[in-house]
Amino acid sequence: MNSAPVPVKPAALRPGATLAVVSPASTPKPNMVQAGIDCLHGLGYKTVLSPHALDRGPLYYAGTVEQRVADLHAAFADAAIDGIVCTRGGWGSAELLPHLDAELVRANPKVFIGYSDHTSLHAWLAREAGLVTFYGPMVAADFARANGFDPISWDHALSGDSSWSLGSNDGLRMLRPGVAEGILAGGCISILTESLGTPYAALPASAQQPRILFLEDIGTKPYKWDRFLLHLRFAGMLEHVSGIVFGDMRQCVTPEEDPLMEAAILHALADFAGPIAIGLRCGHVDSPNITLPLSVRVRLELGDADNPRIEFLEAATSS
Repeated sequence: MNSAPVPVKPAALRPGATLAVVSPASTPKPNMVQAGIDCLHGLGYKTVLSPHALDRGPLYYAGTVEQRVADLHAAFADAAIDGIVCTRGGWGSAELLPHLDAELVRANPKVFIGYSDHTSLHAWLAREAGLVTFYGPMVAADFARANGFDPISWDHALSGDSSWSLGSNDGLRMLRPGVAEGILAGGCISILTESLGTPYAALPASAQQPRILFLEDIGTKPYKWDRFLLHLRFAGMLEHVSGIVFGDMRQCVTPEEDPLMEAAILHALADFAGPIAIGLRCGHVDSPNITLPLSVRVRLELGDADNPRIEFLEAATSS
């Protein structure tokens, strides 16, 4: 087995840090962006709104490919910027991938935060630049709403804490018992599966180190989850996965449909031997959004149904 590469950890976010606000995908609502920026200012951060962050068009994009790439590159290159936070998801990040500069990112590692469509950017940044990134709250989607982000995980993930955990208070529930360790990877399952067969596959089968896989989505019914998981299995994407954590399914099904969702997941993963958890409040949620560091070592402990845990075994940022 190949040894896992040492991840590149961005500097921790300190009080007064400056955050670039970018829109790599769809156009956000300006009033929601401003509300989110106001929240970040209230937390003590400074912000820089990228030149094309509020652009409308072409189509539903926040600017052309060239403009969105330019905003991302400028945010990474600017020494005055400490971190990068996306406004919203939607669609569009994947078409940026062939145009991104890995050398620029490697020379200027910094915090990158977003979820949903930005799953493709997380995967590219991990693969091409080795960068630890953060699947977490966005400006217009979460910071703009009351209690839209989880301050505890935000602080742990971004401050350089090397020992913390998520558990039942964060929505985590056990579907199948067991204990596993690995590098945390994943994101929005529809984006992950759509990347298969491309040079930008978010879960390359060639990755040898064990992984704990996090999967979430919105508006995805049980049969679709079954289909996506079967696709991942048939593509060999679960061969080096030692444990799986699913997100909060309340944006996918009603409470009455929860048993069917869980049954569909267990059916699709009948041949998967590792522990399985569900309910983590990260990504598409209507409650405080948890910040989840990707590309760091974690331990998934599901030996006790009353005390499920994801334990972070290393800091996600450098001091």
